[in-house]
Amino acid sequence: QVQLVESGGGLVQPGGSLRLSCAASGYTFSTYAMTWYRRAPGKEREPIATISPSGSSTNYADSVKGRFTISRDNTRNTVYLQMNSLKPEDTAVYYCGVLGSWGQGTQVTVSS
Repeated sequence: QVQLVESGGGLVQPGGSLRLSCAASGYTFSTYAMTWYRRAPGKEREPIATISPSGSSTNYADSVKGRFTISRDNTRNTVYLQMNSLKPEDTAVYYCGVLGSWGQGTQVTVSS
């Protein structure tokens, strides 16, 4: 079955950076698009970045466009989310998702 394991979250000051990773297994990673989601306190989980199976195409939510970069390494079955210029409103649990499955999430807290 699909297994997704996110890592890389933590506490960071406004303006700082973090890189999240999501290790995938249980399916043919290179044939599916991958999406990063986040759930902020009191809000619904929302998609924020998607990457095509080959990595040649990406899409971003307006709230993160220009600050976040999604990438993938199909040799490592891993998708990444580079987050720069972080803001307090980026505080959330971040998940990767595919085929209707999500991992356990990784907490990102942006605070001074």
